[in-house]
Amino acid sequence: MAGRPGYATLAVLKALACGYRHGFDIIDVTGLPGGTVYPILGKLEDAGYVRSTWEDARVAQAEKRPPRRYYELREAGVRQLDQLLQQFREIEALPKARRSSLRTRKA
Repeated sequence: MAGRPGYATLAVLKALACGYRHGFDIIDVTGLPGGTVYPILGKLEDAGYVRSTWEDARVAQAEKRPPRRYYELREAGVRQLDQLLQQFREIEALPKARRSSLRTRKA
């Protein structure tokens, strides 16, 4: 993946790891908008972290709706998720600065 993955990518990967496979389900569970989730899913798939499949069109037709695309986390995606979780834990573990030791900006 180009660039450094952030919170939204972590949230999508975690949702997939928890068994949410459909885009709308991922949107619901993460609270992220579709305009964020679907591009992330595309990038994750391009990077080989996720694989997608379309449901059988007959199932969708029987339910009178468009076919759904389902996403699945691949082994590389599990490793990426673990790496991102570790990075966020390291950030959270940063020691709290004492007020007097913070750099002050001169106006």
